[in-house]
Amino acid sequence: MGNREALLIGAKACLREKGYDRTAVRDIAAAAGVSTAAIGYHYGSREALLNQALFEILDEWGDAMGRALVPDADGSSRAHFERIWESLIDDFGAHPDLWLASVELFMQAQRQPELRAALAAGTAQGRRGMAAILDGVREEEVSDASVRTLGTVQLALVSGVMLQCLSDPSSAPTAAEVLEGVRALGELAR
Repeated sequence: MGNREALLIGAKACLREKGYDRTAVRDIAAAAGVSTAAIGYHYGSREALLNQALFEILDEWGDAMGRALVPDADGSSRAHFERIWESLIDDFGAHPDLWLASVELFMQAQRQPELRAALAAGTAQGRRGMAAILDGVREEEVSDASVRTLGTVQLALVSGVMLQCLSDPSSAPTAAEVLEGVRALGELAR
């Protein structure tokens, strides 16, 4: 493995352990077993490396979630939806530094146009992935309408619940409460 790959692996480990803002150049270099100068040489900056590492972590998380949350054989969409939310809420609690890093990424994107474009592409991919999980199909089979409706709303719910879990874990909603809230919203929309 070369220094570039080692730095990416080291940056991912640091993001999981310390979050975005608390990860220093020397932390990444130590985790990768390379000099601090290698970060500038291979990635240009600490931020560029951390951004790429975070995008890869979130992409890996999305892939793992898609594999783990295959719809039940009995076809119970309620059980499937509740299992998705249980998994999400558990993950928010288990890895708060990672999710805080994703929030920090949104803030960084407001000042960096190239990062904002990459984040917009990642968000579009997230919508498609969420719609695929909920529809129980592969991403390439999801209709554009499902991406724009189901995927967008699910991603908005995920973001909102994540922020609640991070800011006040003791009163954040449970999976059952999210499900009940979605059901009540559906009734209001009729």
